Amino acid sequence: MTCQLYLITPPRLSPELVSALKNALAGGEVAAVQIRLKEHSREEIRAGAPELIRIIQDAGAAAILNDDPELANELGCDGVHIGQDDGRVKDARAIMGKERSVGVTCHDSKHLAMIAGEAGADYVAFGAFYPTTTKQAPTQAEPDVLRWWVELFELPCVAIGGITVDNAAPLIEAGADFLAVSSGVWDHPDGPGAAVTAFNAVINGEAD
Repeated sequence: MTCQLYLITPPRLSPELVSALKNALAGGEVAAVQIRLKEHSREEIRAGAPELIRIIQDAGAAAILNDDPELANELGCDGVHIGQDDGRVKDARAIMGKERSVGVTCHDSKHLAMIAGEAGADYVAFGAFYPTTTKQAPTQAEPDVLRWWVELFELPCVAIGGITVDNAAPLIEAGADFLAVSSGVWDHPDGPGAAVTAFNAVINGEAD
């Protein structure tokens, strides 16, 4: 499959986030958006996320909620993304059903990725590939883990961590099915929409 863009929201709800999200989604192809509101309580997410979910789904992208399968199901998300400390894939699958996706953070670990795949995850996420200020990255991953994965498994893999328009190419070349991007879009000097356009150009081999 061709590599696709997977956005991750900033950690805080705001009118600016809504505007930035609309701008990003208007910039080109986006496969999914992970709603990752780490600075909010569950109740705040329950109140604020529906507007984001509607915007994402109206644009034809999948709305993925971070960490919380029960809330993802309640809010009508298209999937949930869980970390190693957020419960079992089996339990998330039981809540989300077969038609919606369950993704798993696997850091730089081939072992964790194989376990997630065997447990029924829909994708595995490797990273961080580059320094990132979005979250404390416990591991440093190399593109070789992507090459290894795509040679052996059909399950999609996501590359995450410090990805920008300027450093994305090696991860695409290594076989990443998705590029998970946060600050590389929201903090782009020309705005989120321009960032999405530029990422798509890199993915499609059209960048200067």
